[in-house]
Amino acid sequence: MEKVKNILKPKPNPQQLLRDWQRRLRQECRNIERQIRDIQREENVVQKSIKEAAKRNDMGSAKSLAKELVRSKRIVNRLYENKAQLNSISMHLGESVAIARSVGHLSKSAEVMKLVNNLMKAPEVAITMQEFNKEMTKAGVIEEIVNDAVDSALDSEDIEDEIEEEVDKVLTELAGETAAQLPEAVRKEKLKQPAQAVGDAEDAEDEEDLEELRARLAKVRS
Repeated sequence: MEKVKNILKPKPNPQQLLRDWQRRLRQECRNIERQIRDIQREENVVQKSIKEAAKRNDMGSAKSLAKELVRSKRIVNRLYENKAQLNSISMHLGESVAIARSVGHLSKSAEVMKLVNNLMKAPEVAITMQEFNKEMTKAGVIEEIVNDAVDSALDSEDIEDEIEEEVDKVLTELAGETAAQLPEAVRKEKLKQPAQAVGDAEDAEDEEDLEELRARLAKVRS
């Protein structure tokens, strides 16, 4: 009976499909924007915590937090890329529908297929794009894409360099604040001195704060 209903049910025309797809793509973009705002809000908290750890000379915590900050920034960059590609899909779909008005049906789009394939690898939108893959394949816009590999890797060979850069930014800022509060002669002398060696000792309270911040970051990034 269900098969009969599907046969009798009129197929949506290209304009209807486009409106539905573009509406869902816009919704996905709004979801990405909200996630970016949430992550960046937590990043501000982490940056303050890195500064506080550096003031305590607790460089172990500072570097650990800096690593979380670097990962978050990479996720935000990836989310911006996802949003740009979703907008590109919407634009190319509009072009496909314009062509369909003259030929009477939707034609395959290599660009849409490439973008959907890329986004199926992005963990933030992978499930949504798998649905689009099925629907667009059925509508004849793309060929079916079989891709189960989700790229969730955030760490790379250069992550340690980025961590050091984040810590250096904080130390430079702190050095500037400290120097600004000193008399001119003392300030010049301080700036000539080598950086103080720092231990990695962490008390229980600092460790709990660190874990709480990590948990909050992980929550908004998921």
